[in-house]
Amino acid sequence: MSIQNTPKGGTDERQMPSKTPDELRAGAVEGQDVVFLGWQKTTSGDLHPLYNILKAGHPLYLSTVTDTTLHANHLRIPLTPSPYPGVGPSPWQDLGTELLYPATAREAIEFAGLNYTVVKKPLKEAVDLSQPGIIPDRWATVRTDTGAVLGIVDDRYEPVQNRDAFKFFDNLVGTDEAIYETAGSLGRGERVWILAKLPGYIKVNRKDIVGKYLLLSNSHDGSSLIRVKLTPIRVVCNNTLTAALQGAGDIQIRHTANAEDDLKQAVSLLGLTNSLYEQLDAIFNRMALTKITDTQLQDYVNALVPDEPEGGDLKKNREIRDTFLTLHESGQGADLSRGTLWGAFNCVTEYTDHRTDGNPATRLESIGFGHGEQLKQKAFHLAERMM
Repeated sequence: MSIQNTPKGGTDERQMPSKTPDELRAGAVEGQDVVFLGWQKTTSGDLHPLYNILKAGHPLYLSTVTDTTLHANHLRIPLTPSPYPGVGPSPWQDLGTELLYPATAREAIEFAGLNYTVVKKPLKEAVDLSQPGIIPDRWATVRTDTGAVLGIVDDRYEPVQNRDAFKFFDNLVGTDEAIYETAGSLGRGERVWILAKLPGYIKVNRKDIVGKYLLLSNSHDGSSLIRVKLTPIRVVCNNTLTAALQGAGDIQIRHTANAEDDLKQAVSLLGLTNSLYEQLDAIFNRMALTKITDTQLQDYVNALVPDEPEGGDLKKNREIRDTFLTLHESGQGADLSRGTLWGAFNCVTEYTDHRTDGNPATRLESIGFGHGEQLKQKAFHLAERMM
């Protein structure tokens, strides 16, 4: 078993165990061309995932390679677990359905049981018009399988079916620029999402690994178009690091039925995504190099959750700030970031993803589309200004 593309930064501290081809195939999903072997740690402490190629006839058949080699050879990178013990799944991965390498978004939607149809009906046919605030001449979006009303819209709104919403992204999956990893829905199905993994990682101070993801979403309540947003996930704690860069971290996609337009949108999206992730790489590493004092950390959390002069739950706000400070000292991954702006930002993301009140589904909606997302963006931009 040969090792290709050995990472720079020192020699291996451990050698990957030798396995026979039959042993490797035993752990693979049927038809899978690549399997994950483990994480390689160099003497400098740098971590790299290693994989084995099982694609028969490939020049690197049975070679042990890095993700860089897989990407260069247009081989899809398989699901890669955290190198850190005791790390639970991210909120998206915990509440969604893990996908088994679907080639298309339609396959992903069908596998996750999200291929229901949504129709638009006159409001008077779908809801009780005696309810306060109901406008009779509006329309309702309705699931045909359950009859659930998902939203109230005007006559210009036309539903985009889940099975069709993300097909523009298939061009990136087909060229191994991404994989569909997890899919799920929120509420009664008014919002559907797919988490897509991009190749490569951001390495913060070499040892702190951040996975590069995009979150694709489609709504049926009239609140938004098809959206794509950067969703970095820190591997040591599986926090979602919401980060909007000059308003470009959240992209709205125009739905078309034209394959040529789909390809143009995918190419444009990939170029923008790669550029934004390069910016994030630089910003995250600058955060990690920026030391802060206890006083600066206290000022940071006070600015994020201030005591309101009138009204508000003062006790609750103080408890939140105290939790931030505790997570900065002893949260997951704190040993990699304590005493820096990177650590300050991540104590907020861990609180939002794993410590906020409410059931997991409500928390997930907040993280992706509500108050939790706004708090993370506020924390990100405040940390930027402090560098």
